[in-house]
Amino acid sequence: MKAARAIAPFDADIAPASANNMALLVQLRWLAVVGQLLAIAVVSSIPGVRLPLTQLLIVPFLLALVNLATLVLGRNRQGYSYLELLGALMIDVEALSWQLFFTGGITNPFIFLFLVQIVIGAVLLHPRWSWIVALAAAADVTFLTFNFRPLGLPPGSAESLLLMGHLACFLLIAALLVIFVVRMDANHRASDALLAALRQQAAEEHHIIRMGLLASGAAHELGTPMASMSVILGDWARHKAIKADADLADDVTVMQTELQRCKRIVSGILMSAGEIRGENPEVTTLRGFLRDIVADWQARTSAPICLIDEFGPDVQIVSDPALRQVIGNVVDNALEVSPTGIEFSAQRRADALVLDVIDHGPGFSPEMIGGFGRPYMSTKGRDGGGLGLFLVVNVLRKLGGRVDVANLPEGGALVRLTIPLSALVFQGKKAQ
Repeated sequence: MKAARAIAPFDADIAPASANNMALLVQLRWLAVVGQLLAIAVVSSIPGVRLPLTQLLIVPFLLALVNLATLVLGRNRQGYSYLELLGALMIDVEALSWQLFFTGGITNPFIFLFLVQIVIGAVLLHPRWSWIVALAAAADVTFLTFNFRPLGLPPGSAESLLLMGHLACFLLIAALLVIFVVRMDANHRASDALLAALRQQAAEEHHIIRMGLLASGAAHELGTPMASMSVILGDWARHKAIKADADLADDVTVMQTELQRCKRIVSGILMSAGEIRGENPEVTTLRGFLRDIVADWQARTSAPICLIDEFGPDVQIVSDPALRQVIGNVVDNALEVSPTGIEFSAQRRADALVLDVIDHGPGFSPEMIGGFGRPYMSTKGRDGGGLGLFLVVNVLRKLGGRVDVANLPEGGALVRLTIPLSALVFQGKKAQ
């Protein structure tokens, strides 16, 4: 893939904010159509002025067709290449050249509109392409200096008409530069902000990869001693002396349960940092999946967990240990700040599962809301804090979902997990 990318032509590159910039070019072209028709109508009404109407009117008509074609063909486009933007600008440059050829060439005050095309090309295009616009405009102006059809003006009013033309051209150029160049700059700023967000996401995913490597190494290192302990505890559980002592038998059972929990925790960390799906997925129902999570956490705390089930008809899903863990992270954080209990609600909105975890704690600080999901952003004041929420955000993002947080007016905080059902639903029949 890298080799193919290296030899790809430069015009295949999608220009930053190209969709918005093409829309601006379309708007500019509509203004050109209206302006040309208006100018033709005004100049034609001046006594003694004769214009080649057939040659002049064909350009607004063709520009309107180009705009309509752009709107129709670009309806589902996500962006445009530099070559396509260059082609759009060259159409405008040559359309202006055609009009000026029949209306006085270099003597027409509106010859300076070529400068607008050059500025727009410099703003929109890569430098190597913007030079093409500048050279094309320079070539057209050179041609129009020596080849044009004179615009016949009445002898007594020619000078005043030319002065008014210069004034109108200046005002038009000033307005176009302020309106369109400022908007194009805003598009570039938005594109830069998007690129910064993508870079941040790439950095976070790199962090996840590093965590995955760490978790993988830890899993391999811990796997052998935990397997040994599991064998030893199994032997103890079958030993006659331990079976005869009820207290010892209970202790061994508790140790086996906790060891299995350690194995699940290590496996969950590994899947959260790497693969979304486990190797041996289980099919269950969404309602059963959520009830198991609540029951698991209710067994660990005396604080009440109120499950509000508003999902509607149940569906079969593939039980996802990574998702189970990240939901558990949210529940754990909520219980930690809300000893009086939390609310855990499930709703179905369109084709998504919406899980709300509401606590009655102090809420999020502005810094936490602004940096929610970033690694090591935590209010707990301990090393390594914030990684749980970091995994929540990134696992949900891999599933195509998102995480939203907010402070409630009555106090407490809300963490909302939105997960597409398509990422969870088992490809079978709905549960009865």
